[in-house]
Amino acid sequence: MIKAFFKKYVLKFKQASGTSRGILKTKETYFLILEENSNQGIGECGLFKGLSIDDRPDYEAKLQWVCANINLGKEVLLHELNQYPSIQFGLEIAFKSLVSHNPFNLFASNFVKGKASIPINGLIWMGHEDFMRQQIQEKIASGFTCIKMKIGAIDFNTEVKLLKSIRKQFSSKDIELRVDANGAFLPSEALSKLEILSKLDLHSIEQPIKQGHIQEMAKLCKETPLPVALDEELIGVFNREEKQQLLQEIKPQYIILKPSLVGGFKGSNEWIEQAEDLNIEWWITSALESNVGLNAIAQYTFTKINDLPQGLGTGALFTNNFDSPLYVEKGTLKYNTHLNWNFNL
Repeated sequence: MIKAFFKKYVLKFKQASGTSRGILKTKETYFLILEENSNQGIGECGLFKGLSIDDRPDYEAKLQWVCANINLGKEVLLHELNQYPSIQFGLEIAFKSLVSHNPFNLFASNFVKGKASIPINGLIWMGHEDFMRQQIQEKIASGFTCIKMKIGAIDFNTEVKLLKSIRKQFSSKDIELRVDANGAFLPSEALSKLEILSKLDLHSIEQPIKQGHIQEMAKLCKETPLPVALDEELIGVFNREEKQQLLQEIKPQYIILKPSLVGGFKGSNEWIEQAEDLNIEWWITSALESNVGLNAIAQYTFTKINDLPQGLGTGALFTNNFDSPLYVEKGTLKYNTHLNWNFNL
């Protein structure tokens, strides 16, 4: 018999981090712990308040239900949790962790053996111009060749000026630039803004307009001079047929998968299959999980064999994260087999 319980944990940002949705100072997350005989499984349910489709008043009650019914088995529970993608992901991690010889080694690979790395983008948070410029300089100095800059919260002309200053120093062969608008542009202005941004030789723009404007997004993806990546648009699309229909209708150039928001490994696999059938490229991004969730996402991502830089560099954002073997070096995420986990709730 498996016993299960959960604990809430509040991650604290080292410094307030700006997005187009506002300033983030803390991030709530939940840990699902399974115990069977002398084995323990640890999963993270990375609820993202204000973004997750399962940000609902009954979230903790649902977690309690999962713990009470844990012996129904993973597949039955995953089906019942269709509307709770972050709990699905935590459950997948916890069950994988439970049967592993090491609760944090989920996928056997050269990444976990410390013999391979994952290319990642350096994330630039929104803020005043000097703060953003400082972040950019630090990322470039530390060896990143792909930078992702969040835009849409400060003056657009200031953001363009910042991007231009990078391009004056570094060509697209030196630094790949991605921008993430988090749905900040109005549909009526999006195309003209994308035309301005396209002159800066950017790799792509994430979610230029808010999710849910399917026809407007489809038109934008058809006419855009700059590749568009869907991100928030994927949230709340649960079954395989709906995923296929959304991608066929919008026809984006890329999709971005956050396992905590799209139903974990199973949900991500379904999106990847549909995207590849339509020749749509993809990459994977963490969603401000602790190192427990980031570790699971990183190990999973490595097995998918995708050469694009992934969005997995968020482990150092928090003051009270858990010590882990994960570390960032010269724009890649690596695993140091000589370092131990310190998971202490």
